[in-house]
Amino acid sequence: MRYNISDYILKILGAVIRTVVYTMLALPAVLVIVTSFTSGSSMNFPPPGFSLQWYQRAFESETFMTALWTSTYVAVIVALLALAIGFAAAFAINRFKFPGKGTLLGFAFSPLIVPAVVLGIGLLYLFSWMRLTQTILPLLVGHLVLAIPYVVRTVLASLSLHSRVLEEAAMNLRATPFQVIRRITLPLILPGLLSAAIFAFVTSFGNVTVSVFLTYGGNVTLPVQLFAYVDQNYDPVIAAVSSIMICVTLAIILAIERLIGAERLA
Repeated sequence: MRYNISDYILKILGAVIRTVVYTMLALPAVLVIVTSFTSGSSMNFPPPGFSLQWYQRAFESETFMTALWTSTYVAVIVALLALAIGFAAAFAINRFKFPGKGTLLGFAFSPLIVPAVVLGIGLLYLFSWMRLTQTILPLLVGHLVLAIPYVVRTVLASLSLHSRVLEEAAMNLRATPFQVIRRITLPLILPGLLSAAIFAFVTSFGNVTVSVFLTYGGNVTLPVQLFAYVDQNYDPVIAAVSSIMICVTLAIILAIERLIGAERLA
């Protein structure tokens, strides 16, 4: 009886804690979205009325739309490159034994322990020395360095969890290594690959610290543009643009959920 009461209390506490945590995580985004529909001229909550004027101003702003486009295509390129490089590294680490394997694993995760400011400054100096600061390359490399650890970690988990019996059976039937990877391994870990791609996209799309050092030719990403704008303005167009960023991220997650189911991404 005592055990059942303890179980019940722990269950209730767990539900309360989860509710509080989820509310704290979601509340800032909800407040931003609600504020973006205000009819007032400043960011006040609750808003005095409902209006779409700030979304209209956001979409009519060439500065914000250019920055949104820059963030989107950079994030897409970074997600694809990080997925290719991260899968290759994770597959080698998981399936083969070779000298320096631990070093490679540590090197793959090293960007997680290096302060982003230090990384941004270091890359700025490197590409300044190479005279490439006015190209997209520094921004791509900076975001790629940040995204690869998440891809490697996610793909490693997927490779470790699925059984290799089907791969071995295919090799016994004289399938080539490329055929095994393409027709057996990749379909089996597809949820993990999609999850890794989402991590890479979101990491790139929302990055500020590294991006602020690596903008090129006057082109800036949307988060950097937001920070520059909020220094001199405090109107609700900031909330509208932030809401657009939230919606872009949610749209990607919902698309993946529609295709394969979010529960398979775990």
